[in-house]
Amino acid sequence: MSSFFAFLKRMRFINRWSLMRNTETENIQEHSLEVAMIAHNLGALRNEYFGGSVDMNKVAVIAMFHEVSEIFTGDMPTPIKYFDPKLRSLYGEIETLAQEKMLTTLPERLQSVYRSLIVDAEHSEEWPLVKAADTLSAYMKCVNELKAGNDEFKEAHDTILAKLQGLHMPEVDMFIEEYIPALSKSLDELNYYDM
Repeated sequence: MSSFFAFLKRMRFINRWSLMRNTETENIQEHSLEVAMIAHNLGALRNEYFGGSVDMNKVAVIAMFHEVSEIFTGDMPTPIKYFDPKLRSLYGEIETLAQEKMLTTLPERLQSVYRSLIVDAEHSEEWPLVKAADTLSAYMKCVNELKAGNDEFKEAHDTILAKLQGLHMPEVDMFIEEYIPALSKSLDELNYYDM
């Protein structure tokens, strides 16, 4: 018996942004899907506009699994995770142990198939796109919260935008320019936005 999917189903119970007042909650399951969609698009932008040859599907699959360790650890808020280098290092070790644990929930013959997607993903050439997509997802959350009148996300918005600009990744810059403005539109406005 394998508990892999039983654990994955629990992702929907782990909320993000736990230290902040949210107008809309977000769990790590829906976040992972959003990051996978963004990461796939970043790969497409890199390949089509900037001469890349990244495997967009692999980028998306790594992104789908990028938060599975949080099934065991929960979502540690960024201010706590990066409060002290020792704490960040220790949390990194805990994340690795949780990833290894998740791998053992698969049938034995599949563990080698998933190792590169769950445990070794951070060492892949696709990882920078996944991390950029993760940051873009956080930025989009901030944009939506500010649109809803929640000023609690103002500082996070500015910090995350500066982080994205500091990546110096042309596909990230293009994503921001191409997609972010539409987030402030109502449904009625979106119906006419791309016309």
